[in-house]
Amino acid sequence: PPNSGNKEITWMMLEAGAETDVVNSVGRTAAQMAAFVGQHDCVTVINNFFPRERLDYYTKPQGLDKEPKLPVKLAGPLHKIITTTNMHPVKIVLLVKENPLLAEVEALQKCYRVLDLICEKCMKQKDMNEVLAMKMHYISCIFQKCITFLKEREDKLDGLIKSLLKGREKDGFPVYQEKLIRESIRKFPYCEATLLQQLVRSIAPVEI
Repeated sequence: PPNSGNKEITWMMLEAGAETDVVNSVGRTAAQMAAFVGQHDCVTVINNFFPRERLDYYTKPQGLDKEPKLPVKLAGPLHKIITTTNMHPVKIVLLVKENPLLAEVEALQKCYRVLDLICEKCMKQKDMNEVLAMKMHYISCIFQKCITFLKEREDKLDGLIKSLLKGREKDGFPVYQEKLIRESIRKFPYCEATLLQQLVRSIAPVEI
């Protein structure tokens, strides 16, 4: 199991190439063992880990492509967002906003298409990773929302952040943010995913 819950060491082991889907003598992965003994920080690190090489693959032209799907200069900023463990939509928009390379319509279009490809790969590989697939899809949806605001709004990403933070009159509940998250779950293209079904079951009965 991960060394007594040290998430920095867990991260270093993953960076060094530790496999996340190897099972021990009782058929448990490292993440399952960590969860079993309550090391939730380690579980989070393992579930959010995405090796840089897997992203760099898209920075080289594949097959008949003349151009790579992802310009090299976008790989670093995109990797930072992919591996973030704080999934709050405002946090993700702020990460986009603080990077001038990312905060452009064309850059975000390339990035969200690559995220969709990674999402598809996570679902189609033999050891399916639904958590990572859902995360890639969710970030892709937020990027698409960023594009809309960059194109249509004078106040651009500031406008999106304001909309996400704005609470409704009666109780301050951030309705726009809730709708964005629900919409991203609804648009997840792999209906058969267990994780999706669990999310839908827990969210559907709850009124906004």
